[in-house]
Amino acid sequence: MKIHQLRYVREVAKRGLNISLAAEALHTSQPGISKQIQLLEEELHLQIFQRNGKRLIGLTEPGRSILELAERVIRDMENIKRVGEEFCQEEVGTLTIAATHTQARYCLPAAVKSFIEQFPDVKLTIHQGSPIQVAEQVASGEADLGLATEAIGHHEKLLCLPCYQWNRSVVVPLGHPLLDDLPLTLRKIADYPLITYDSGVTGGSQIPAVFEAGHILPNIVLTAIDADVIKTYVGLGLGIGLLASMAYDKERDANLAEIDASHLFPVNTTYLGIRRDAYLRGYAYHMIQLLAPNYDKSAVNTALKI
Repeated sequence: MKIHQLRYVREVAKRGLNISLAAEALHTSQPGISKQIQLLEEELHLQIFQRNGKRLIGLTEPGRSILELAERVIRDMENIKRVGEEFCQEEVGTLTIAATHTQARYCLPAAVKSFIEQFPDVKLTIHQGSPIQVAEQVASGEADLGLATEAIGHHEKLLCLPCYQWNRSVVVPLGHPLLDDLPLTLRKIADYPLITYDSGVTGGSQIPAVFEAGHILPNIVLTAIDADVIKTYVGLGLGIGLLASMAYDKERDANLAEIDASHLFPVNTTYLGIRRDAYLRGYAYHMIQLLAPNYDKSAVNTALKI
């Protein structure tokens, strides 16, 4: 049994049982992956993958157990490598952060600027996606840290540290009738075409639920995953926007006006997610504290042990 065989099994499973995609990701050949998986199966005297002819169609029951163990072995080897890097090259390495579009655009910049100034030799990568995608990237090891609302807080493989709370605002073109019709209510919002977040991102799933609880049907004409897209279409006069308050900037969004909607919707918490079995480099702890100031290295390690 060889480590590269376990990597092949993991990558094939990750790529939806597509050996060609796995070979491309691992910079090797499709026949080479197939041969190595076959050799591993012969050594173990069992099938890891279910097959229909030459096509893989699923994992066998023992295959699922082998995949889980293979992922653990590969993570442990990566952690061992990080230990060596930590003591040989303390301030050199890589750090990958997965974040939703809103967090990447409005929460991360200040922390990233401070981090790069202190650790110029660390290559920083930011992946953007939905909360579910963020959680999956951290859980799979594709990302070291994840920043999102909602789904990330419920993933069993992740330790989630609360960063901050936020609520929503309505944005409208200057001179809009709502500006003279305060206080804002759900029914007043429902009187206008509404542009807001897709249900899969940034607290978007809560919005229909709040209207439903009030027995009000909003006129949602457009949804997006990016607050800047929402503001663009509001600026074009296609409707009013409902988005995270942090996404409105008085100077940058001078063509729009903001109306506080925090009294209408529940408070949201943005979490920082970390794999419970990950080995964190020293600079990763620094980034964590930039994003979640209440958690220094000691507090993070204590939380990881719970």
